[in-house]
Amino acid sequence: MAELIVLKLGGSVITHKDRPMTPDMDNIRRLAEEVAEAGTRGLMIVHGGGSFGHTVASQYGIAEGLTSGDQTIGFSKTHQAMVELNGLVVNALLRASVPAVAVAPSSFVVTERGRIGAFSFEVVRRLVELEMVPVLYGDAVLDGVNGFSILSGDQLAAFLSVGLKASRLVFGVDVDGVYTSNPKLNPDASLIETLPLGRLGEMVDVGRALTTDVTGGMLGKVMEAAAAVEAGVEVIFVNALRPGAIFKALKGEHVTGTVLMR
Repeated sequence: MAELIVLKLGGSVITHKDRPMTPDMDNIRRLAEEVAEAGTRGLMIVHGGGSFGHTVASQYGIAEGLTSGDQTIGFSKTHQAMVELNGLVVNALLRASVPAVAVAPSSFVVTERGRIGAFSFEVVRRLVELEMVPVLYGDAVLDGVNGFSILSGDQLAAFLSVGLKASRLVFGVDVDGVYTSNPKLNPDASLIETLPLGRLGEMVDVGRALTTDVTGGMLGKVMEAAAAVEAGVEVIFVNALRPGAIFKALKGEHVTGTVLMR
């Protein structure tokens, strides 16, 4: 298989997180064009739920697992919301001539207490080998202990990066990278350009999400990404709202952001 890059697009980048079920089509189209311009050989995309999946999952308490029969409709609605958002992303990529293929994690992933358990790499590996671009997403999935759970796009992206021996994992977020504290709340927050894993214990306030997010915000992303760094994957956080940032990150060019290091 060709050298693999995994691109994780945050839900706050492709949706308006303060407006339920509202995509940011301008950003989705621009990002699709940047992906096309960068070249798609050896690329896999994972996106978050933003105001689609997180809104519905929070309403029904899906992240806490199955506790009542009333949640089953919530599981279905959460998954369907993500299917709808995924369709918007895939269609934008197709219009940009990217050979994108939607892949539903709930069809082949089972978690155990919210962590990936049963998993098959076969489908996504073969798609990449055929120079297509699998597009996965955070999803409501079955859980062997809790009945069901929320599989975050961050956990999925890191897991794929490790299992498929990716060379680079790019997190496209809505700020310039990882800060000393939440830059949306603290004007004195400063960007951390290189973040050694040994410092993660200090980073208890590294930009938690401001709106409903059942998967952990910025700190959750960093903690998930740590496994990829340990496996030798280059991990970088960049601002996907800045035109050109994702293109540069995919091409391996210098871009403002945060690089995680061992």
